[in-house]
Amino acid sequence: MDVLERIKQQVESNPIVLYMKGTPQFPQCGFSSRAAAALQQCGEKFAYVNVLADAEIFENLPRFADWPTFPQLYINGELVGGCDITLELHASGELQKMTTDAAKNWRETHSEG
Repeated sequence: MDVLERIKQQVESNPIVLYMKGTPQFPQCGFSSRAAAALQQCGEKFAYVNVLADAEIFENLPRFADWPTFPQLYINGELVGGCDITLELHASGELQKMTTDAAKNWRETHSEG
């Protein structure tokens, strides 16, 4: 599978995805650490991709949504932004609403039965 298709599949198959350096438990840069912490404080589960563990994604993610830096946060298949935008949204309370709505909508549309 082409790397851009793989990224598209990850973004579309998870309501909240953070592309970061490291993991939420062991971030490898301060920006990724702060973005992951903001998401964790919102209380919804989120997927993450350690771009340091996947050279193809590290090299190609910046051209996927024309965003040059890491981390990159996607909610409902759309690029939200990087660390600064994530922290601004968190401080205003908007990130909480966005993640809660995304997780709720995902559960409703993907529940079995």
